[in-house]
Amino acid sequence: MEGFKHLIDVLAKPTILVTFTFVIFFFIFPPSDWFDKWHRRLKFDALWGKKSLIIITGLLIAFFVFGLGDPDFRSIVLKPDNVPISGLIFLVFFFTWLSMSQAYKNDELQEAGKPVDEHYDAPNDKVLVWPDLVYVELISLVLCSAFFLLWSIGLAAPLEEPANPSESPNPAKAPWYFLGLQEMLVYFDPWMAGVVLPSLIILGLMAIPYLDNNPEGAGYYSYKNRKLSIAIFMFGWLVLWVLLIVIGTFLRGPNWNFFGPFEYWDSHKVEALTNVNLSEFIYVKWMGTGLPGNILLREIWGIIITLGYFMVLPPLLAKTWLKDMYAKLGVARYSIFIVLIISALTLPIKMYLRWMFNLKYIISIPEYFFNF
Repeated sequence: MEGFKHLIDVLAKPTILVTFTFVIFFFIFPPSDWFDKWHRRLKFDALWGKKSLIIITGLLIAFFVFGLGDPDFRSIVLKPDNVPISGLIFLVFFFTWLSMSQAYKNDELQEAGKPVDEHYDAPNDKVLVWPDLVYVELISLVLCSAFFLLWSIGLAAPLEEPANPSESPNPAKAPWYFLGLQEMLVYFDPWMAGVVLPSLIILGLMAIPYLDNNPEGAGYYSYKNRKLSIAIFMFGWLVLWVLLIVIGTFLRGPNWNFFGPFEYWDSHKVEALTNVNLSEFIYVKWMGTGLPGNILLREIWGIIITLGYFMVLPPLLAKTWLKDMYAKLGVARYSIFIVLIISALTLPIKMYLRWMFNLKYIISIPEYFFNF
């Protein structure tokens, strides 16, 4: 059992965990027909069957039950602040399964020439507000009130002493719904992590219906007709948000170091990390010289890489790998789509660069409070 716990701690290392998540994500939610061929060949459609729901839910429950026997795992998972996040994992999986299961079912019905579930007998499928809807809402109110009453009795509220400026908690964590932003702050300057990226998330969600304006699949769940929209949303929600919340909750310990789920949170753990800017890599480490005094000359390499990423990569992809998507979306919609996608990808790219090379900023101009 100790060997199994050690294996889980190794797999929970950020480089392995995030890489594994990316691979599984693109096989489960293939955004293009090329990915879909592999998807069908490996029969990932079966993931959305009832048998898979029972198996995966059972595995999750078994893992948590097994983990509760370990004092380190138990101290993290049963902490009052973290209990809702444990429930979040089950709820996210269940509702993702429910929506995708319905989507695949509707796709099969359409291929067979039958109406989808949401359109079947639609004109006569009506519910009266009184008494049907009111009764359902009343029952829901009673059940939710009873649930939260039992929750408040059985689980102590995580109230602490009044704020003490001379004593800070270690680790100091934001509320769970801000842990994704707090994780972003590790890799980006505050103006990027706190303003630019959240704004792009909101704009991206608003833009999805206009980027993927296929009239088919409107008003009902469908994956076949909404691959692009579903893949973009799921990537931003599951990978770039929910995963960051889980990492910040269970894997970030004292001094904001990474710890495995079965690893003791040692506040004296020291990791010899020296984050270095790209300009320091090039001039100091590679060329063996000092940094130039001129800001433009010092940061020219980072500026070239950034401009190439945002200005050269989009048209290059439009001529090669994404040429079908470019022809389908047109210039305007493709431009908005690719800028949103490559902007979102800056987060995992920056995460890998930090984990593997301790790279701090690609462009670092602290004189004008600009770091990227």
